[in-house]
Amino acid sequence: MRVFGVDIGGSGIKGGPVDLERGELTEERYKVPTPHPATPEAVADRVKDVVDHFGWTGPVGATFPGVVTGGITRTAANVDKRWIGTDAAALLTGRLAGCPVTLLNDADAAGLAEMRFGAGRGRAGTVVVLTFGTGIGSAVFTDGRLVPNTELGHLELRGHDAEKRASTKAKEDEDLSWQQWANRVRKYLAHVEMLLSPGLFVIGGGVSRKAAKFLPLIEGIRAEIVPARLQNDAGIVGAAMAAHASGAATPGAAGAMEAGPPTGAPPAADGPRPGSVPGTAARTGPVEGPPPANRAPDAVVDSPVGWPDGRR
Repeated sequence: MRVFGVDIGGSGIKGGPVDLERGELTEERYKVPTPHPATPEAVADRVKDVVDHFGWTGPVGATFPGVVTGGITRTAANVDKRWIGTDAAALLTGRLAGCPVTLLNDADAAGLAEMRFGAGRGRAGTVVVLTFGTGIGSAVFTDGRLVPNTELGHLELRGHDAEKRASTKAKEDEDLSWQQWANRVRKYLAHVEMLLSPGLFVIGGGVSRKAAKFLPLIEGIRAEIVPARLQNDAGIVGAAMAAHASGAATPGAAGAMEAGPPTGAPPAADGPRPGSVPGTAARTGPVEGPPPANRAPDAVVDSPVGWPDGRR
């Protein structure tokens, strides 16, 4: 079963087809620079470049570095402010010649992938997945259920958004040593730990490839701290998972999937709306029948920890 995932970041846009049984890309990912200014139209063009690179014509999952509800982007910390209030799922669907696009927060996508296939797999209690890059993204799980759009990178740290002090970009811009940067990350983690008391921090983003350089330098945190296993592919994998969970993936989509939506899930009256994401009446994995009818639009949603999996 394959679905396409695209990860939109402040510095790069990358994507590729994903095998949802294994949680792996089936081809080497393709990446293009994020345009500047990163307007909705300019970014949509670059997303099209990534999708066209693979000749993909089926459903697409996409991430966005900000709050996303119902396919609409609500914040824009590291991209152009014209994203705020944009029906980005509809914009991207139109730009991709009608390929249905499911949109969700970038860190939520990475978190879903890590909880299903990576460092958070099978972990109960509170797990916080943090992605360090241009900013700091966050995904919070309690007993395997995602609380969407937490945006903990904007917590205040020494009078500034935490991501302005402790992101990978801050390290690069200020030419910080690993020790100096690790000290800032430690202070940030201590603040998050004080608020949420997680049992596990999963550190993702591109810097997770260099975890040995900084994780041993972070001391005084009670929670276990581990690097993301999917590293910088987590957002792509999670985006593809969301597209599948939304029901947008259907039989017969060229190059997309070998199976249709979850058994028993009824279509919407006028067809699936692009941009339907986990948390808007869709489970984040295969289900035995339709989701509960009384689920609130912004309720917490089941994470892949609870997916049926005969191999466990």
